[in-house]
Amino acid sequence: MSDFRIETKCVQGGYTPGNGEPRQIPIIQSTTFKYETSEDMGKLFDLEASGYFYSRLQNPTCDTVAAKIAALEGGTAAMLLSSGQAASFFSIFNLASCGDHVVSSSSIYGGTYNLFAVTMKRMGIEFTFVSPDCTEDELNAAFRPNTKAVFGETIANPALTVLDIEKFAKAAHAHGVPLIIDNTFATPVNCRPFEWGADIVTHSTTKYMDGHGAAVGGCIVDSGKFDWFAHADKFPGLTTPDDSYHGVTYAERFGLEGAFITKATAQLMRDFGAVQSPQSAFYLNLGLESLHVRMARHCENGLAVAQYLESNAKIAWVNYPSLPSSKYYELAQKYLPNGSCGVVSFGVKGGRTAAETFMKHLRVAAIETHVADARTCCLHPASATHRQMNDEELLAAGVPSDLVRFSCGIESKEDLIADIEQALSHV
Repeated sequence: MSDFRIETKCVQGGYTPGNGEPRQIPIIQSTTFKYETSEDMGKLFDLEASGYFYSRLQNPTCDTVAAKIAALEGGTAAMLLSSGQAASFFSIFNLASCGDHVVSSSSIYGGTYNLFAVTMKRMGIEFTFVSPDCTEDELNAAFRPNTKAVFGETIANPALTVLDIEKFAKAAHAHGVPLIIDNTFATPVNCRPFEWGADIVTHSTTKYMDGHGAAVGGCIVDSGKFDWFAHADKFPGLTTPDDSYHGVTYAERFGLEGAFITKATAQLMRDFGAVQSPQSAFYLNLGLESLHVRMARHCENGLAVAQYLESNAKIAWVNYPSLPSSKYYELAQKYLPNGSCGVVSFGVKGGRTAAETFMKHLRVAAIETHVADARTCCLHPASATHRQMNDEELLAAGVPSDLVRFSCGIESKEDLIADIEQALSHV
């Protein structure tokens, strides 16, 4: 499918049925797989043959959908996980362990920030958070000899900052580490970070990829370009034998194209079991088939709503990357020329109280702990997804306490604007 455009990959990537085989991907709802001999199964455990033996590690349905996402991103290998949080955790923990260090943009999803700053800190991994707007000198100053990766989001949730991927990739590679990009909000339809120097891409597939609030999930995609052996001393987990898995050296056995995902599967999925179910993978694939169509409507609605809000006297500020007034407009035009996303952040004049009044009078948009769905929804992050952060941390993450995150679905943009207008009349 490499020669086809992304629209065709959305519909047909990852699975090509043979003569008389199912047109839709089969749901292999089985935990285990039968073999004729112990020798046959032993080859699987030694990673000498491809196949399946237990769905906690790999499942044919999940691998089919992962292959589609790898094709969409332009990667060489991918794996599905139980959630976007699991994808973020695995992407870091596959490279860093106790005593190591990671550089991250400060403008990231609140749950990811807590995972890094609190939970993984307890595991002995330290994170330095830098502003996405930092200078190259400030970014380079954040690195240490034990730095193992750099992390950022293409479009931050919910701050909507646009990361300068090339700047962060240049710094990461200068220090011999990979750049990991969470591409959830942009999706590969609007941005493919590998084309700008990123090495690993993660997704919360729960969002636009699924698009219908049907299944929680995550994904990691490897570009297959980072040379682990060129920095072998930094990544012994990939360049030296794994005693917990028959002494295999992943970068040697599976090359640049497969080492990262194979290690994450053989070690982390084996031990943590953050597995995606075949049924959920099937739902995800249905969403992927229309992703290219839905993203265009999400972006159309997002821009229309942002333009309306910007002209409304009751709105204190509006943040949307595709607005010419946005400080990230130039970066959005560079990395997201076909549209950014359907999410608009704004503040209602009167602060937190006014925002709450506005939200409770919405009729089309629903208050949900969700975003990037076919149905319009909204949230006050400081009271929900980011409530574990204090005011200083909220500001550092680009999420002020008065921020309303409005996720435009694929309904009529006229109806969305009318809903906002009537809700604002109560403020």
